Amino acid sequence: MRKICSVLSLLSCLGLVQAAEPAFSAGTICASPAQAVREQGYVPINGIEQWITVTGAACGNPVILFIHGGPGNALSPFADAIYAGWQQNYTLVQWDQRGAGMTYAKQRPTEDIPLTVEQMRDDGIAVAAYLRQHLGKDKVILMGSSWGSILGVHMARARPDLFHAYIGTAQVVNARDNETGMYRQVMALAQAANDAPTVDKLAALGPPPWRDPRNFGILRRFDRKYEGLATDAPPKHWWQPAPFYATPQALADAEAADDYSYIQFIGLRGDGMFSGVNLPALGTRFDLPVFFIMGEADLLTSPAIARTYFDSITAPVKSFTLVKRAGHDPNQAVLDAQWTVLRDQVVPLMH
Repeated sequence: MRKICSVLSLLSCLGLVQAAEPAFSAGTICASPAQAVREQGYVPINGIEQWITVTGAACGNPVILFIHGGPGNALSPFADAIYAGWQQNYTLVQWDQRGAGMTYAKQRPTEDIPLTVEQMRDDGIAVAAYLRQHLGKDKVILMGSSWGSILGVHMARARPDLFHAYIGTAQVVNARDNETGMYRQVMALAQAANDAPTVDKLAALGPPPWRDPRNFGILRRFDRKYEGLATDAPPKHWWQPAPFYATPQALADAEAADDYSYIQFIGLRGDGMFSGVNLPALGTRFDLPVFFIMGEADLLTSPAIARTYFDSITAPVKSFTLVKRAGHDPNQAVLDAQWTVLRDQVVPLMH
């Protein structure tokens, strides 16, 4: 693949996207704080080439490193549509994680090659270190959502010196608590609605933990149904991939990456990465500011479970934001809450 592209060479780089070889850019790309940056390409990270995009109106702006969910759901195809309005104030970095998106397309792991939280934590730390050098920054802002909130906490605790703050949206806490809580809440909602078909299907699943990897996906469909009744839908254009990511090959790669990562996450016997997630067991001291943003109607990552975890942690600064008419998946209300936390709470701490 190709090199990370500078602003001046972006168009020519795009023309060579399937041919040129990647390279780790030497020194900072930012010649002045006023310089705009828009680049995308592969960077060697811990032994494999991983896809990174960097977009912003001015190098002097704070840098946000997004840690996407899934784990296979790369955000890069949708980032311009969702976060275009942020580019005047922040430099936005999307990273397709190991086993996801364009990183998966470049080197497809076989089913017998496992993903681990620790490996992907170390990948994320390496990406953050690269961004410091590449963009000439001492620190970046770390934002993780859903699966990305698991990695985000691991990264923030391991290397707080790399980050101005950690912002966790749809914050996962503990695999068993979150999974069991989702099952109970969805069942209660279905019973209250006299939704016999859903109640019967949930009863047939039985409560977690499960050994069948399909069960989590089945529950997630019912979860989305009931969250949808209590939340406002995001703009439809958010989830239309940008043309670069909408070719038949790119779409096929994204679907294959999602399938691969789902099995790695859940495991064929319920023994995947998710089964071992227990963030409180890592310790509750954070040596950087911590901000949680939770949808009030989130059934997958319960705001009550997140609040209990939040109350247990110590951090130089911390805040908890509960967003009305929002669930697990982002919508405009969640985006507005993220923007407000960044503007009013995170950026002032950087000065």
